Amino acid sequence: MRRIYFLLLIIAAFCATPAHSQLMKKAGEFISSAFEGESVDSLNEGNISVEERIRRDSLKLQEMTLQLQELKMKEITLNTALTNNQKADSIKKAEQLRMIDSLRNVTPGVPVIVMEDTLFRLYASLGGRSALNRAESIAETIEEIGKSRRLRRDTVHLFENENYIDIMYGDKVLMTVTEQDALWAGRDQGDLAGAYGRILSAKIKFLQNENSFWQILKRAGLFVAVILMQCMVFRLINWLFRKLRRKIIRFKQQKMKALVVKNYEVLNTHRLCRVMILASNLLRYFILLVVLILTVPILFSIFPQTESLAMKILYYILDPVKMVLKSVVDYIPNLFIIVVIWYCVRYLVKGFHYLSHEIETEKLKISGFYPEWAQPTFNIVRFLLYAFMIAMIYPYLPGAKSGVFQGISVFVGLIVSLGSSTVISNFIAGFVITYMRPFKPGDFIKVKDTVGTVVEKTPFITRMKTIKNEIVTIPNSFIMSSDTVNYSASARKYGLIIHTIMTMGYDVPWRKVHELLIKSALQTSGVLEHPKPFVLELELNDNYMCYQINAYIKDADMMPDIMSDLLQHIQDNFHDAEIDLVAPHFFSKREGEFPKDRAKFRRIHSLD
Repeated sequence: MRRIYFLLLIIAAFCATPAHSQLMKKAGEFISSAFEGESVDSLNEGNISVEERIRRDSLKLQEMTLQLQELKMKEITLNTALTNNQKADSIKKAEQLRMIDSLRNVTPGVPVIVMEDTLFRLYASLGGRSALNRAESIAETIEEIGKSRRLRRDTVHLFENENYIDIMYGDKVLMTVTEQDALWAGRDQGDLAGAYGRILSAKIKFLQNENSFWQILKRAGLFVAVILMQCMVFRLINWLFRKLRRKIIRFKQQKMKALVVKNYEVLNTHRLCRVMILASNLLRYFILLVVLILTVPILFSIFPQTESLAMKILYYILDPVKMVLKSVVDYIPNLFIIVVIWYCVRYLVKGFHYLSHEIETEKLKISGFYPEWAQPTFNIVRFLLYAFMIAMIYPYLPGAKSGVFQGISVFVGLIVSLGSSTVISNFIAGFVITYMRPFKPGDFIKVKDTVGTVVEKTPFITRMKTIKNEIVTIPNSFIMSSDTVNYSASARKYGLIIHTIMTMGYDVPWRKVHELLIKSALQTSGVLEHPKPFVLELELNDNYMCYQINAYIKDADMMPDIMSDLLQHIQDNFHDAEIDLVAPHFFSKREGEFPKDRAKFRRIHSLD
């Protein structure tokens, strides 16, 4: 009978699957109850016949066969439920994978950073803790373990649970790897936990080595060595520059010569020596600063606690240099455009300068365009070309698009527009005067009460030299609003008429006066014989006659001298003709009081 039970147990074991624990439990209970029944029956087997025992055994066998069939039906039901659960789990996992794949490209993940070293990234949350909180907690735990100076070194191991795996260091949990972490990483959960464990173990060992007492002693020694080396370099640099200073002084005493540019002594030997010494001191300070900039980050990088500060200092030093170099490289295309524009405008200005020179020297004649217009017109064209060049170059200048640069440009333009109204009026008046051609340099002119020769004419002012060698500066706007008399232009084109007025009594014949005046004019140097001088009688006064002598001259600059010579000749000729150069005047004189003293009153007629 025991063999039958053992056979039934083997059949039940083969029929049952490992996944159905309930089925195995039912089979075990059934077999144990059968063995208990057999043991009870064996106590009474002495009183039961063989036929009865066989009948009982057959009944039990049938009962066990029915129970086995019932167990098989339950097994089929459990397998069906398990298959459905597995299908549902696989569908759910596939949906999670699709969602993770769609989010992987847009989700950077949270890096686990320990001492500025990124170990790996976390994407999934755990038990209400976000990926950021998990990463910060892992980093704090690793740093805390790494700073510990215990002699005993625990190993990193894995502790597997039903749905997650803990990475342990001794009795401390470093991190927990879940199925979501494995899905985000695209790896098996066990493989991912092992990879993370190896990374954390290596980092812990590195941190413990870095924070060991022996390592701290080495860093302190290296720190002192760097400081000593820096001091030695400073002393060496100072010694070299002191030696250079002595050589400069010796060179000044023996061979140094003054700096001369075109017979002008820019710097004598003493000042040149001082400039060279100043340059050497500036170079020394620059070298010391460079050495200091290089050594300070090295000192801070020796200890892990200040290594981040060293990188920041180095970043503060190198970032401006990189930015400047990058800006210079990026600005090269704009610089090329500016150079091209400048060269084009430069050669255009040269071409117009050549044309203006040809017109000014009258080698090239243009109808209606006077030679004296050449230089002012060239100045206007040059100004317009340069203004056009600045407008073209402005967008390519560095910082042209910045608000500060534009604000400064607007401010400067406002200041110029508000403070240069008089200057602009003089400038415009200067160009108007140029094209009106009232005078040119070298002309003898009169502007209001100022008489003299034009020595300089600019777009803003005109300078004149009077007959007393006085230099008078007159704004062009004043000339525009005043009357201008050009003696030189009249002398060149028509012949300038100089004149003077004299009075003569009626007792001298007017023909004689005309003869003497014309004779005096012809005797004067600078007076033209043709047209002939002439006399005009201006006024018949009560006591005398007014005569005006007029004579033609060509040299207006000599007008004061010619007028002086004319007056001298008039005096000489009238004296030779025994004619007094006086005008008659009549007056009465009263003596005493009238009418008390009538006897003293008399009328006196006198002739001066």
